[in-house]
Formats: sequence, C-alpha cells, structure tokens
Amino acid sequence: MNLSSWFHRSVSRNSKNPDQIQPTLSQQQEETDEFLGVTQQLIDYVKSFTLDTFKNFPIQDNGNSENTQISSNVRKDLSDWQERHAVLVLSKELSQLRFKLCPRHLKEENFWRIYFMLVKSHVAEYELHALQRAKLKKLAMTSKKTADTGAYEVEMAERNQAANVAPSTP
Repeated sequence: MNLSSWFHRSVSRNSKNPDQIQPTLSQQQEETDEFLGVTQQLIDYVKSFTLDTFKNFPIQDNGNSENTQISSNVRKDLSDWQERHAVLVLSKELSQLRFKLCPRHLKEENFWRIYFMLVKSHVAEYELHALQRAKLKKLAMTSKKTADTGAYEVEMAERNQAANVAPSTP
C-alpha cells in the first residue's frame, strides 16, 4: 500500500465518521476554560473591574497571610479548582489589575478573596461540578482499591485452604 492510498482511505474514513475526528487544540482549550468557569460572560464581567472595585470592597483583613505560601503567582490557600481558575483568569484578563493592586494596595490573599466573592455568581456551579467530579473520582479509586484488596484476600484464602488440605509429608 502506498502513501497516497493510505491517506485517501484515512480521509474518506474520517469524512464518513465525523464523530471519530480528534478535537482540535482550541476545542480542548475551550473545554478546559468551560470546566474552570472561564466563559465569555465571566471575561466580560472581569473586564469591568477597576482598581476601585477592589480598593473599596468591604473586607476584613485576617492577618494570617504570612502562613500562606505563594506559588506561580497564585495563593496556596485556594482550593485546587480555584487555583487553576485563577491561573487561567490571570493569563486572560486579570494580570494587569493584580499587578497594580498587589502588594501596594492589597495583600495577595485579600485580592483573591475579593475576586472570588465578586465572581461567585458566575463560577459557583462550575466549582460545584468540579468538587462533585473529584468526589466521584475518589470514590471510584477507593472502590477499585477495595475490589483489588478483596481479590488478593480471596486468592490468599484459597491458597491457605489448599495448603491446609494438601497432605503433609512426614
């Protein structure tokens, strides 16, 4: 089979079964953005934020920012989902505003607390779905471990039973 006939068959197969075509990189990025709640509606909302939005937000300082580690421009006191969301939003819209505010006007911790309070109505359902997925994944792993352990226990019991039944040689 030559290269041109292989290519022709591949193209004709893909045109017959469009469901089997691999998603493009941009489609995968859109799915990730959607999973993290970064929709066009959220981006438009975040674009409306100003320095005064954060400066004038009524929030009390906890004073425990020294105990929190910072990694890759995002606080470690955020949940995993919030951290991934924050990194994505920083890369799209929020980096300049955060740069102007932190640490001159706001502590990093307060910036993210205010941000998540402001966008709560936009991202709450996405965060809930992420938490549910994580719990389901954890349950699936736990049940698989239990099933694997159960299989080992049955195998060991069968082996011990066979050893007890086997005649002993004096």
